[in-house]
Amino acid sequence: MSEREEQYGAEVRHPQDWTRYVVMITAAAWSLFQIGIAIPPPRAMAWWGTLDSTIVRCVHLSFAMALAFLCSPLLRRARPQLAWLSAHDRVPVVDLALAAVGAFCASYYAFCYDAINARQGALTNVDLAVGAVVVLLLLEACRRVIGPALTVVAGIFITYAFFGHHAPSVLAFKGVSLGRFVDQMTASTQGIYGIPLDVSAKIVFLFVLFGAMLEKAGGGRFFTSLAMSVLGGFRGGPAKAAVVSSGLTGMVSGSSIANIVTTGTFTIPLMKKAGYPAKKAAAIEVAASTDGQLAPPIMGAAAFLIAEYVNVDYRAVVKAAAIPAFASYATLLYITHLEACKLGLRRIPKEELPSFKETLLGGWHFLIPLSVLIYQLLVQQRSAELAALCAVVVMGAMMLIVPVLKALRAGTAVKTALVEALRVLNDSLVSGARNMVSVGLATAAAGIIVGVVAFGPGDMISQLVEELSRGNIYAMLLITAVTSLIIGMGLPTTATYIVMASLIVPALVDVGAAQNLVIPVMAAHLFCFYFGILADDTPPVGLAAYAAAAIAKAPPIATGLQAFMYDIRTAILPFMFILNPDLILHGINEWHIGLLIFAMACVGNGAFAAATQGWFARANRWFDIPILLVVTMLSLRPDFCAGLLRIPHESRYWCYVFGLVIFSALYVLQLRRKQTCPSGKGTSRV
Repeated sequence: MSEREEQYGAEVRHPQDWTRYVVMITAAAWSLFQIGIAIPPPRAMAWWGTLDSTIVRCVHLSFAMALAFLCSPLLRRARPQLAWLSAHDRVPVVDLALAAVGAFCASYYAFCYDAINARQGALTNVDLAVGAVVVLLLLEACRRVIGPALTVVAGIFITYAFFGHHAPSVLAFKGVSLGRFVDQMTASTQGIYGIPLDVSAKIVFLFVLFGAMLEKAGGGRFFTSLAMSVLGGFRGGPAKAAVVSSGLTGMVSGSSIANIVTTGTFTIPLMKKAGYPAKKAAAIEVAASTDGQLAPPIMGAAAFLIAEYVNVDYRAVVKAAAIPAFASYATLLYITHLEACKLGLRRIPKEELPSFKETLLGGWHFLIPLSVLIYQLLVQQRSAELAALCAVVVMGAMMLIVPVLKALRAGTAVKTALVEALRVLNDSLVSGARNMVSVGLATAAAGIIVGVVAFGPGDMISQLVEELSRGNIYAMLLITAVTSLIIGMGLPTTATYIVMASLIVPALVDVGAAQNLVIPVMAAHLFCFYFGILADDTPPVGLAAYAAAAIAKAPPIATGLQAFMYDIRTAILPFMFILNPDLILHGINEWHIGLLIFAMACVGNGAFAAATQGWFARANRWFDIPILLVVTMLSLRPDFCAGLLRIPHESRYWCYVFGLVIFSALYVLQLRRKQTCPSGKGTSRV
């Protein structure tokens, strides 16, 4: 099930006639193509030889455009009087034609690659016409699949490219001709066929396909049941299980909405049964699923995009993202415990929980492809593309072998089991391709924005942001965060990141340098990415909140607000690692120092959560909150606190000791306060 399908449900087309085979064959062919081009030489030569990177991008976009028109009707709501525009049970002739035209035009650059390069920018009338059609059909495909926001934003940038000379003086831009625009967007790698689409085509697809295969094979249910068997017996166990299972699923799915509909359908009812109100049960699942995009190895598509933009190895991105991501998850586990204590919840009886041993024995094979992926990435240090390919191959083999072994053990028909396994494998190929449509279109459409910025307005926009912040780094960080949240409300996370990275990151680094603050480029990119993700649960849009609220039967706006309150602990981390690069292990290679920083990041983030949630060992009093915030600063900004205390910078980690002492002392004081002044419900020890 694709992300848009999860979001809009019946508004996504499910053909029931012969056209369903067109959709299935197109989607499966896309998956097989992506697997084929990932096979390293010389084996790849047996498939289709060595394809140029630009040709791969063109074919990738062709498949995405074709599936967009095949799977998404022009009108989301079915209207009998306009069946040819809104049919959901078949693909109308109009959309079949648009799919064919879109696929051809998107791959035109690949067909005429040598001729266009030979002309060196001197495009013919046919080149111009096809290029213009590519842009228009891409915008329409984005509107159908992703919604109107990205189309509107891209349309604004296109209008600005042509009519910028009519803008106010502060935004005035000389503009471009139609020929130059089409050349930049569709006949070069500076527009639609740029780096984002290349990352989508070569790397992201395989990871998304791996996640689809794992989900179709039952991996999501396995992770949820395993988390319940381990954590379900603790206070607020279902919520803790939701956090862990969403984290494990999110590491491979890279989609907050996919996480919610995969794990939330099981964990949200369990949380409600355990005593969590519907709003809080949905909000916990939203916060857990949203953070799945922060967790390596996939991080949506951002890990690979950041690696390309910063020009570093993929493992450097994983290293930088690890501590903030896992500290955020650890703190969310702590928040679920605080909520359980406030609500006075009891543990679920052991007999009502799945058996850990039986669950592990029934699904241990799901850990094999994940182990292969991690081993290939971190130990063998293979490329992300090759590691994902190995994981896909192992996962595919297991999907065929495990059902046959189970049939042999049960004494049932092996042929029937094999046929069913092949059907599930085919479904996973189709599902992986459909899941990739939104990512492929988003990266291509974001390329339009990047291409317009490359014409020249980029520097001007950066200067405008600097002027708005008056050169103050804190004001600029706040402007960047708010802008990312606003843009991210309607755009996919990937597109939000690409837009913000293109416009803001250079200015952020320059303003920091002007104030003698060295901001690592990696930190600036992660800052934009984090707030793009947080838009998923930010009202009034908050698509993830709507998905979870529908499962919990809770008000979506209230769910989004509650989820955002939980995610405040994530929102402070980008500010902290911008100002304290130790949190992204910038310049730190000693593992024991890294573990210390991670532990104290959990303490600091936990103290902040206790302050914002109003509960530590018991309900906070007003003077407890500033104490907890002091612990937060000592744990997350030891460099700043060391400066205030006149401690040398190289001895800044001694501030951790002060933070731990204050944290422990407050905990003991609250415990004593609880013993002498019991308040009834919810006074059990943390």
